[in-house]
Amino acid sequence: MNTPAIQLKNVSVRFPIRTGILRRVVGEVHAVDDISFEINEGETLGLVGESGSGKSTTGRALMGLAPLTAGSVACFGRDLKQLKLASGALPRISQIVFQDPYASLNPRMTIGETLQEVLEVHGLAKGRDAKQRVDMLLDDVGLRRDLAERHPHALSGGQRQRVAIARALAIEPKFIVLDEVVSALDVSIQGQIVNLLQDLQRDRKLTYLFITHDLSIVRHVSHSLVVMYGGQVMEKGPRKSIFAAPLHPYTSALLSAVPVPDPKIERMRPRIDVRSEPPNPLAPLTGCRFQKSCLFASEICRSERPQLQSIEGHDPQHLAACHHMREPRVREALSRAARGALS
Repeated sequence: MNTPAIQLKNVSVRFPIRTGILRRVVGEVHAVDDISFEINEGETLGLVGESGSGKSTTGRALMGLAPLTAGSVACFGRDLKQLKLASGALPRISQIVFQDPYASLNPRMTIGETLQEVLEVHGLAKGRDAKQRVDMLLDDVGLRRDLAERHPHALSGGQRQRVAIARALAIEPKFIVLDEVVSALDVSIQGQIVNLLQDLQRDRKLTYLFITHDLSIVRHVSHSLVVMYGGQVMEKGPRKSIFAAPLHPYTSALLSAVPVPDPKIERMRPRIDVRSEPPNPLAPLTGCRFQKSCLFASEICRSERPQLQSIEGHDPQHLAACHHMREPRVREALSRAARGALS
């Protein structure tokens, strides 16, 4: 059994809303609300959900970029707070690659200067040694060495994303947060970047948190899956188990929305629609966050928050937060809606 590399326990992230000259706090944005999960060493956890579900905030919390309101994060057995206090310890363990590489690269610096700066700041190499390391990094991500002399605007989107990956690899981290790293790229380029990430993971034994809204991609790259909605975890578990038989209506809705290549199957396949906007993070709902969009919502869904539970006949690591997931009518409806997705 693999060792957990990353552990989140009851993590909440809230951002204060301030107004007036005195900047008084008048409210809070509940971005992430009491979530827990683990990522095994050398594996990829796919974090999925629609915009505003708290995915990116979770990734930033793992990097120490978003302060925790409650809960704890452990990276390779060390508490996040301790790592932040130890000079340079956290970035040497964890790195992040953002969705838009052009916005994260300095337009005034060449690619070589960008990568060399990382090496020099962390005291890993200087001068000629640093330039040799830059050439090796470019080789590792499949870029020509002569591109080191170019600026970001002279590269394609896929090339810039490879540079961003090389920059994250420069200090040889163990864990990388990949925040929508392929969503802005063409489909053919997406496949190249995904293959690159998998090769790097195998060669360097990296651990990934892969944040995305694209289930067709996360199915191929992840070992386990966490589905978020309204800042909370709706379902989590092994990827194969969740894709084979989702237990939460929201997960089934996401799967049923993925188009199937066969037009006949696509026309006949039933869907579970998300019928309302995501819950307001300024005034979170009591009970289940998905209640306004759920076809099966009842009074208990509006008054009591469901806890993550397993169900008989499924993988014991496959958990969902739904009051009605054990009812035969619900399980049949969810299976029919998700059946054929990504086949």
